[in-house]
Amino acid sequence: MLANFYQKNVIHKPKVIFTLLLIFLVGFGYYSKNFRLDASSETLLIEGDPDLKYLNEITDRYGTRDFLVLTYSPQESMISSSSIDNLRDLKNKIENLNWVHNVITLLDIPLLNVANKPLIERLQNYSTLNDDNIDREKGFDEILNSPVFRNFVISEDGKTSGIIVYLKSNKVIKKFKNNQELEEYKDNIKKENHKNILEIREIINNFNKEIKIHLGGIPMIADDMMTFIKNDIVVFGLGVLLFIIATLWLVFRKIIWIIVPISSCFFSIIIMMGFLGLLGWKVTVISSNFIALMLILTMAMNIHMSTRFLQLRKQFPELKKSKIILMTAEKMFWPILYTVLTTICAFLSLIFSEIKPIIDFGWMMTFGLITSFIITFTLLPTLLNFVGNTNFAIAKNNESKITSFFGNKSINNKKIIFGIAAIAIILSIAGISKLEVENSFINYFNKNTEIYKGMKLIDEKLGGTTPLEVIIKFPKKEDSKTDEEEDDWGKEGDNDEKYWFTKDKIDKIKKVHNYLDSLGPVGKVLSFSSIIEIATQLNNNKPLGTLEMGILYSKIPNNIKQEIVDPYISIKDSEARVSLRIKDSQEGLRRNDLINKINYDLENKLGLKKEEYKLGGVLILFNNLLQSLFKSQILTLGFVMVGIFIMFLILFRNIKLSLIGVVPNFIAAFFILGIIGMAKIPLDMMTITIAAITIGIAVDNSIHYIYRFKEEFFKTKDYIKTLKICHSTVGRAILNTSITIVFGFSILVLSNFIPTIYFGIFTGIAMLLAMISVLTLLPTLLLVFKPFGNK
Repeated sequence: MLANFYQKNVIHKPKVIFTLLLIFLVGFGYYSKNFRLDASSETLLIEGDPDLKYLNEITDRYGTRDFLVLTYSPQESMISSSSIDNLRDLKNKIENLNWVHNVITLLDIPLLNVANKPLIERLQNYSTLNDDNIDREKGFDEILNSPVFRNFVISEDGKTSGIIVYLKSNKVIKKFKNNQELEEYKDNIKKENHKNILEIREIINNFNKEIKIHLGGIPMIADDMMTFIKNDIVVFGLGVLLFIIATLWLVFRKIIWIIVPISSCFFSIIIMMGFLGLLGWKVTVISSNFIALMLILTMAMNIHMSTRFLQLRKQFPELKKSKIILMTAEKMFWPILYTVLTTICAFLSLIFSEIKPIIDFGWMMTFGLITSFIITFTLLPTLLNFVGNTNFAIAKNNESKITSFFGNKSINNKKIIFGIAAIAIILSIAGISKLEVENSFINYFNKNTEIYKGMKLIDEKLGGTTPLEVIIKFPKKEDSKTDEEEDDWGKEGDNDEKYWFTKDKIDKIKKVHNYLDSLGPVGKVLSFSSIIEIATQLNNNKPLGTLEMGILYSKIPNNIKQEIVDPYISIKDSEARVSLRIKDSQEGLRRNDLINKINYDLENKLGLKKEEYKLGGVLILFNNLLQSLFKSQILTLGFVMVGIFIMFLILFRNIKLSLIGVVPNFIAAFFILGIIGMAKIPLDMMTITIAAITIGIAVDNSIHYIYRFKEEFFKTKDYIKTLKICHSTVGRAILNTSITIVFGFSILVLSNFIPTIYFGIFTGIAMLLAMISVLTLLPTLLLVFKPFGNK
């Protein structure tokens, strides 16, 4: 029934089908204008992570503003006249940008030790290095030894300074009418951010060349990531397209066999981009290679169809072209359908990852494969119907030396092939046992990128990059005061806050601060204890009493209070915040172990109860992401292996044949994981998908080979003769598609995102191994176990 429908409509009404396809192309092409990219930090987090909600609470409570960080490293002394003048000039130029709120440099740090005045007076009328009458060496020495500013705005060696550029708020308090209006607002913000980054980079590039300046900060990282995604989409797409054209020419040496497959790719990509635009799905750095993957997989389908069409035309020269097209579709429909389903199974397994961009990537490729399948079985036969008979002739193909070589090895060297497979299994187990997920965000980027250079310098010189927050919770006054004491508190009215600073609270904050500061991977630690240390130094090294601290807090100028006090205590919530940064690039850093150690020590060594503290911050979110990768790997591989085996059973209705079909591909996928483990390359958001995707794509070759083997065997009744026929026919198609896939994945090495590079390299190697396995181990298993009977 399906065949009759296909014959009546697709084969005999090519003009109608082509018109319908053009309508789909134009329709979805219109919505492709809504095709969007997303490089926000949320794309690198676990969906619905409760620690993200807690981090947002911390941010709202203690206040935060978007900012950029510049590292400033002059050749001369930091406090030489030229360095000070250059820094002042740079600050003024940046402050003149209309999107900058204010700029904090070394010249703006309050100097409280340079004047011989009472403490309160020094706080209210402080000096800075920008003042003409200041002793710069003494002032610089104060900053260099400050518990607050050392490793924060100045490196320990005094050679690198940090410049904080606070951005004007672009948040709007309004309700958007619909999601489209919200997305347009976000797009405008991204465009503004891109323009801002270009402006500040122009200032940096035109500045004194003798001063090393690097740009960092989340807005810059987000903008550069967006640029990387755009470049990756263009480079991957064009690179794969050019390689596919070259491959098609080498294989077929006829323009028509370039035009037809490329047309299928064009229709599939445009329709899919429109589909994503219609649904509002955004492409992230994880899914930036989806266009390249769609090109590769669509091309593989078209090469199999085209190769079979030419083989049937050569075999039945007397038949009409429409009949040959129908025969091709009938013979290739089920094997290609099952290859699509197995590949979909691989990509759908990514939904177990809990990481939204990986989940979205799985769904994108699922719908993309369905689109490519439909286009291949409608557009390709339609275009072939439009072409004259004389245009199909291609140069005579000589026997493939590569497939013949593999075929002969399968026949004559069974023991060697099984021995190599056994060694591969042993090495896989050894390598997989060494797999780990510990990796640093800084190492996701090429060392030549501004992201890497800026983050590396901040990590090494300015106290680390990855933030961690430790929130210490104290009993609130209503929980800890008697009724009589409540009356005393009530009499104070607005002055309650100065009575908050008890010795117990200060000691607890100091104890936690000092403990965290003692940990090797920890860079800069800031808390209210840092402020107390400065105040003690200013008080002739005499500790301040609790009442003195309260009075001091009430007398501190608001601008200083907002910058260095309020971010670390919340009197209203009876909490203190200890903010620290982890040196992300430190060798041997184990984030999960560090977090577990801090949690354990706070309770067991420092004596805090579990309800008295809580950890939060980017380090927690990133660690949650890393730890979920192992779980994802197990679930995705399990889903793929079970799903594909069931599909093989349905397709071949033979347990022995199904096992023979999946084993070579499982070995290739596990072997590549073993290589990753032995190379000590940590799993990340991209490499975690390699094994599942490799199995899903590689089994396509097994399906095509076994399907053809089964067809030819019932004609010849001879395993060896059938093997030789298959290696010279479907084997050639497998070789051609595999080479296309391998080199297609190799294009990904041009990315600036290291996980994408690893994904391209290792998936390409895995596909090469899978092809060799299918052309050697698979036929060897067929010869040994004879799943079609002992004939």
